[in-house]
Amino acid sequence: MLDDKQPQLTPLDKLGEFGLIDHLTDSFETQNESTVKGIGDDAAVLNFNQNETVVTTDMLVEGIHFNLAYVPLKHLGYKSVIVNLSDIYAMNAIPSQILVSIAVSSRFPVEALEELYKGIKIACKNYNVDLIGGDTTSSTSGLMISITAIGTTKKRDLVYRDGAGENDLLVVSGDLGAAYLGLQILERENEVFKVNPNMQPDLSEYDYLVGRQLKPEAGKNIIELLKQLEVRPTSMIDISDGLSSEVLHLSKQSGYGFNIYEEKIPLDPMVIKTAEEFGINPITCALNGGEDYELLFTISQNDFSKIKGNPNLTVIGHSTEQNAENYLMLKGSDSAVPLTAQGWKAFEE
Repeated sequence: MLDDKQPQLTPLDKLGEFGLIDHLTDSFETQNESTVKGIGDDAAVLNFNQNETVVTTDMLVEGIHFNLAYVPLKHLGYKSVIVNLSDIYAMNAIPSQILVSIAVSSRFPVEALEELYKGIKIACKNYNVDLIGGDTTSSTSGLMISITAIGTTKKRDLVYRDGAGENDLLVVSGDLGAAYLGLQILERENEVFKVNPNMQPDLSEYDYLVGRQLKPEAGKNIIELLKQLEVRPTSMIDISDGLSSEVLHLSKQSGYGFNIYEEKIPLDPMVIKTAEEFGINPITCALNGGEDYELLFTISQNDFSKIKGNPNLTVIGHSTEQNAENYLMLKGSDSAVPLTAQGWKAFEE
């Protein structure tokens, strides 16, 4: 007769705070010469020589940013790193270190956090980033993850949000809207599961969309591509809150208006098909969905020939005049509608 007993799980209090840190991080190895001292002291020690240092931080909260009913902990660990690295790449910098802090309730055994850190470790390896410290504490409301990412770049290579000039071209990497639809699919299947727990969803048809939601990637390849093409963006931002929101950020910071063209927005065929299934305009998914973590940037018109025809980059519009409004130019007509930010907004239900 087979043994149906569940594996014995380890309560957090058995290891204690520092024992838990050692347990979760002792297999991490440093990969960057700039990491002089990582985990194990009061602070990490970094040496960047003459480079500019870029630092960003982001927090993910259970029930707000993720639902563990359908988000595997390993994927969550991976994604929590990616959302921070994406901000570093949006500065045209290269990430090199992260610090990870978690607040966790007693309902999580050590093995659950091991899964979380497996995802963190894979992201560190894939993006050549060192885990150099962090903090752990208890929580009465589930799981919270806060990650700080550090990167470097030469001063001349830094790109800010405010650098766009008049008639610069607006360019986006990859395609948009897939992560939002991946979330809709997961939410739909979760509701089905609540009604019938014996129903196991078949998500194979939606692999691309679900993958974009659960395991996004940051813009490392795009930054490398731009360097190869000898293109330095005049401004840049990552798409975490939806295309329209990010265009408005670039506009506010630079002082210029933007026109984007509906027919130019890159959409994967699966986005178009699934949006129709949900009765949603796929352009709406791209404009307002968020979590694509593609890079949105402006370039001088003189650089157009360098990116023309590249399958990873799409020109979707251009900047206009100082203090002008921002518009979506509708396909097949001379009509335009004002851009509004309807993506993720913290503190709003």
